[in-house]
Amino acid sequence: MNEKATLPDAVLWDMDGTLIDSEPYWIAAETELCRSFGVGWTHEDGLQLVGNPLLVSAQLLIERGVDLEPDEVITYLLGRVTAQVRERTPWMDDARALLDAVVTAGIPCALVTMSYSMLADAFVSRAPDAFAVVVTGDQVTHGKPHPEPYLTAADRLGVDITRCVAIEDSPAGIGSAHAAGAATIGVRRLIPVEKRPGLSRVSSLAGLDVETLGRLVDGHVIDEFGATA
Repeated sequence: MNEKATLPDAVLWDMDGTLIDSEPYWIAAETELCRSFGVGWTHEDGLQLVGNPLLVSAQLLIERGVDLEPDEVITYLLGRVTAQVRERTPWMDDARALLDAVVTAGIPCALVTMSYSMLADAFVSRAPDAFAVVVTGDQVTHGKPHPEPYLTAADRLGVDITRCVAIEDSPAGIGSAHAAGAATIGVRRLIPVEKRPGLSRVSSLAGLDVETLGRLVDGHVIDEFGATA
């Protein structure tokens, strides 16, 4: 690594869909819950919930016909997904490689997720030395796409949010990080990443390194999709 290279003050990571391929777990849990109430739920329905605060997702499931209180919906979904993550943590290989490089370079990392502490703790136990700060959906007043989660992470790390790189995959998460002022990377996973001024868009995190992340906080933008989503 070039000793003179600019590095970000911190890297802020989304969890579901970015670091781990847990979205299929969430969609399966939603489908099971809906089925128990005789409610139809499709893969496309599940995609609409990706990145949402859990309370928002719970309300949408209730509106669809799940006859439970919001807290009961959240408890069910969290329990199902947490059990699966504990059994097998489905790392995204490209994200794991970049996370390892960032940690090796000594750059502080935060996990910024709308999942609640129960699930985040299960995941962090698989990478106990990676994250100096964990911000979860049950720790903030306003969830993604509000900037509060990312601003909270930067505040807890004691860094300037504009000198941080945030890595996200969902529209809500990208909106949150971008609004907070982080140099934001939108990685396309299940959902297209819409073009935004100053937003970097990639098809994969493979090939990115810490020097590249440093250039992003200096104002460089990567866009692998051009005028397309």
